[in-house]
Amino acid sequence: MTAGERELRRSVRRLMPQLKAELVRLVGIPSVTFPGFAEAPGREAAEAVRRLFDALGLLDTRLIEVPGEPPIVYGHRAPPPGGPTVLLYAHYDVQPAGDEADWLADPFTAVERDGRVYGRGAADDKAGIVVHYGALRALEGRPTVGLTVVIEGAEERGSPGLCRHLLDNASLYAADAAIVADGGNVACGSPTLSVSTRGLVIVDVTVETLDGPRHSGVYGGPVPDALVALSRMIATLHDDAGNVAIDGLERAHYGGTPINENEYVRGVGLLPGVDVIGDGTLAERLLARPAVNVIALDAPDFESAGNIILGRARARISVRLAPSQGAETAQTAVIRHLQAVAPWGARVTVDRGTAMDGFAANVDGPAYAVARDALERAFAATCVEIGRGSGLPLQAAMHRAFPAAEILQWGVGEPEARVHAPNESVDLRELEGITLAEAIFLAEFAGSSAL
Repeated sequence: MTAGERELRRSVRRLMPQLKAELVRLVGIPSVTFPGFAEAPGREAAEAVRRLFDALGLLDTRLIEVPGEPPIVYGHRAPPPGGPTVLLYAHYDVQPAGDEADWLADPFTAVERDGRVYGRGAADDKAGIVVHYGALRALEGRPTVGLTVVIEGAEERGSPGLCRHLLDNASLYAADAAIVADGGNVACGSPTLSVSTRGLVIVDVTVETLDGPRHSGVYGGPVPDALVALSRMIATLHDDAGNVAIDGLERAHYGGTPINENEYVRGVGLLPGVDVIGDGTLAERLLARPAVNVIALDAPDFESAGNIILGRARARISVRLAPSQGAETAQTAVIRHLQAVAPWGARVTVDRGTAMDGFAANVDGPAYAVARDALERAFAATCVEIGRGSGLPLQAAMHRAFPAAEILQWGVGEPEARVHAPNESVDLRELEGITLAEAIFLAEFAGSSAL
């Protein structure tokens, strides 16, 4: 270990009380930006983040206003002549807290217990903001790369404003490498790079057989029920083993770290006697193959149901895609399948919803080599590489705009973080380790080590 690296470690360690304080402050802003929630907390969070990075004195920081969306915090510092630029991404919006009775304390008042900071957004993704800030603080103005900081406020609902703005203003976001600080380690102390994500398409399928409901005693038998027709269509989406059975959906090869199926089954909450479905390895099923779920069904509830034949039924179908497959092509394949399997001449209408490409990183470039080394030095453990079942739209948008850029994803989440769930938290040791890894990366990526 060089003297420079020892000093960087000491610097990150000295910063930890301040980084914890900044995390506590950010968690205290209830920046839920879904429709129906107050807009003011989102803007408050954006302004707090802008001030945080502006105080570094490294960046030209500002808020980018995107119509109908929360502001994007943007900061930039040009690279030295011939040097690379690194984009640092995180997000300040958070999931709704849900029922506060499920939390041990107020979800927007951060509390520390046993080395963990609890609160909504503590891990996802306000700790990611603090990681970027802490790495730049630790370097004390010595990064040998250009910097672009992008902190958005709508990741939890698909980043529509940021992706649109990036594709329309590509020069603002051009970078040789990007660090997406919205990932996590497979376990505490096990440094992890997320190298692929599945895509997502959603379709709404409506089935009609009658111009209105009919009495089941008078018409039942020869008259087709729309909900039964829809149920038969849904049943064709999988084969008997539980594999997706839609022609045109791809399966990708998975070469990352395996997932222990026994451990997975113990933790997932399957009821006694219920099996996991599909064939192949668990990692392939979770990370490299399509998955189909019915996430909404428009049908009478028990309290209001009459003894009738339904003339109309509707379902929302969510399909996760192999990282290599284009979303629009996959969505067309799903629509074609549903139209082809409609029974009894039923009228079928399919509306396109979300269509988000997956992402598969090129892991053989120089940024990945430096990142693996930085993580292993920071954690004193071997770096592992995994896929993710769901991803960030930004990764696919960046890859489309800058195909040569290396996109890295790491972060402070790990199995105990309970991301999106009550009592979300972050382990302060993970926060310190990822901050140190990022500082090492920024010091060494240019090829002329500042350490």
